[in-house]
Amino acid sequence: MAYDASDPRAALSTAAPSATSGPFTAAHYARFYETPPQEDADGIRTWYARGRNFIVAYSEVQPGAVFVRDSQPDEYVLMLPDRGVQAEITAGDETKIVDGYSLAFVPPGASRIVIRTAGRIVRLFTPRSTDLADRCSNAAGFVADDPRIPPLKDWPTPPDGFRIRSYTLDVPPEPGRFGKIWRCTTFMVNYLEPAAGPRDLTKLSPHHHDDFEQCSLVLDGAYTHHIRWPWTTNMNHWQADEHEYCRGPSVTVIPPPSIHTSRAEEAGQMVDIFCPPRVDFSLKPGWVLNAADYPMPGG
Repeated sequence: MAYDASDPRAALSTAAPSATSGPFTAAHYARFYETPPQEDADGIRTWYARGRNFIVAYSEVQPGAVFVRDSQPDEYVLMLPDRGVQAEITAGDETKIVDGYSLAFVPPGASRIVIRTAGRIVRLFTPRSTDLADRCSNAAGFVADDPRIPPLKDWPTPPDGFRIRSYTLDVPPEPGRFGKIWRCTTFMVNYLEPAAGPRDLTKLSPHHHDDFEQCSLVLDGAYTHHIRWPWTTNMNHWQADEHEYCRGPSVTVIPPPSIHTSRAEEAGQMVDIFCPPRVDFSLKPGWVLNAADYPMPGG
């Protein structure tokens, strides 16, 4: 596994996958542009796809669209990738207007989102929201557990308690920082710098994760996800390399311990999602933009 010297992740561990035996879990590709939505009513068209610990709900919405969670078990994410979209979020006794090109974390319990302008939104949940997990197009792929991935455990509650927290995505790049990263008790979202065009073939970033999945959400443009699995002593567990072309909107679920990298094929926007948050990214000074709001486990 390797990163180009110009990649801020070059300072992270690049050890080979620790897994020495299979079988391995498959990757998942949900190309929303090729399939009808799982929901289509009341000015809302929503596609659902999931990983082991996360659910992605991608919606095209009209003004006045309403999303209600009566007994949400944990904190969830609202992403507004387009500048013109505006949402009104109510959670408990708090109401907040959130403008487009932003990210918001919504507390557990009762909440309500009202969309004021047409556009698209993305919500992220854990599979504890069982009603949403059942709607996912790839739900059948997650009936059995993956022994490589530990049970989901939330990160510590903010010192001042749960509340609606929103952050603009309009953050300039900074030398030595990788993407634009925020975390809450359940998720880490890395809103990567947009691709200006095809990625340099000499500066790809093949790497792996031992014990967590990566969700790559393509919002715009097109990317090819290159994935390969380790060869073990048991050839029955070998899997062919995958080179999957995915336009936006789409979700790719990359399982451990596969080696993977993604190449932009044209100008576009991709977002990497992790549940729970990543410790290694959190330990890098300045990488998590809201680190002061959400403490790490053990302080």
